[in-house]
Amino acid sequence: MQLSWATPLYIIALYGLVAFFGRHRKTEEGAKKRFTWSPIESVGVTLFIYFAGQIIGSLIAFGFPALFGWDKNRIVDWISNDAVGQFIAVLLIEVITVGLLIWFLRRRSATLKTIGLGRRPKYSDVGFALLALIGYFLAYMAATSLLKAVIPSLNLDQEQQIGFKSVMDIQLPLVFISLVVLPPLAEELMVRGFLYTGLKKGAPAAVAVIVTSGLFAMAHLQAGTGEPLLWVAAIDTFVLSLFLIALREKTGSLWSSITLHALKNGIAFLSIFVFHIVK
Repeated sequence: MQLSWATPLYIIALYGLVAFFGRHRKTEEGAKKRFTWSPIESVGVTLFIYFAGQIIGSLIAFGFPALFGWDKNRIVDWISNDAVGQFIAVLLIEVITVGLLIWFLRRRSATLKTIGLGRRPKYSDVGFALLALIGYFLAYMAATSLLKAVIPSLNLDQEQQIGFKSVMDIQLPLVFISLVVLPPLAEELMVRGFLYTGLKKGAPAAVAVIVTSGLFAMAHLQAGTGEPLLWVAAIDTFVLSLFLIALREKTGSLWSSITLHALKNGIAFLSIFVFHIVK
């Protein structure tokens, strides 16, 4: 049997499954700010929740229409090519992901406050995010130029498959929510919130930053689609993650990171679906 490069991730995710449902001594009610999971549990549980959210959400999105007599081809076409079907699939995946995260936190006597949502958003969060957006674009251009010089064969013109083909104007709000609202919320809670916060409590800062950004980049390689690995997206999201983490540290909260993530995705949304700059 031939093993793929992702095999270690699946093994760690299985460990995360055990850690998620394993018995754990409850902390006292007043100790909810205490971290009761290790760095390796942070990685394992993150991968488990990521895969579980994708699988469960996709199964529900596929199975519900089947109850009404839809055949397989119709369901696949609906989820793959219809904006409503894609929106429902994304919504299910993100809601299940956040739901599993909250469930785990409660099992460990923690809350969302523990991982970075301990206060309300501030206007300064937007200001920091705008400054970081400029820095991110400059850093991304520098990184791609450097990597292209070192690796001439690197393809920087790969197209990321974000779905939502043949979108009608009336469906744009669904696309906006699917790309600009849901992913920044769910991914920042999961990655810069749970994963990074857990890693930095028991690992060197550099390790926490690299592991967090590396896993975030791997998730955007579009592995398993049958297409070549999307290295340009991995580079993009790795650089973005560095700035998202910097905002997390600067503000002590996830709100500024969520704002930067939403701004970045919002620019892509406008470019592709509103101004048609990118095809």
